Amino acid sequence: MTAIRKILTTTFAMLLLAGVQAQVKWHTIDEASKAKIGSKMYFVDFYTDWCGYCKKMDRQTFTDPTVAKILNRYFYPVKFNAESSQTVQWAGKTYRPGSGRARSHEFAAGLRGFPSFVLYRADGSVIQVIPGFYPAKDFIVVLWYFASGDCDRYPFEQYSKMFDKDIKPAMLKQLK
Repeated sequence: MTAIRKILTTTFAMLLLAGVQAQVKWHTIDEASKAKIGSKMYFVDFYTDWCGYCKKMDRQTFTDPTVAKILNRYFYPVKFNAESSQTVQWAGKTYRPGSGRARSHEFAAGLRGFPSFVLYRADGSVIQVIPGFYPAKDFIVVLWYFASGDCDRYPFEQYSKMFDKDIKPAMLKQLK
């Protein structure tokens, strides 16, 4: 009986460990508006409850260990429901929920679909809007482009072509 219990306990523990996924430490918009982030950038994930690709990003992309490590280390990650009913304070402005047929929140105004990701400087000004779904391998390139500061050195098209050979090895070493 004891040997069976040990086998079952070990098997259960192995299954739990195999199922553990990387975790992005998401913050609320209220936390972000009060946070002192230093040299980090805000990364805001604008999503809706009905968006299939938003859920796919949560399941497939944000659970990738490298994506999670980059977001947690170099950004201040925030999730924001673009149809939220809360009033939001951001960079000295007040944004209100949509009303009537316009369900999108004022804070999400101008975004052309979901998911959309917006990178902000510490002062709340926009750096870049990144629309759409990305598989983890492609999203790593986008995140590292900004996290590394390479966005100031290379056009993205050139960067993405040289990423695997010239940039990824150094990135992986730096992330360890």
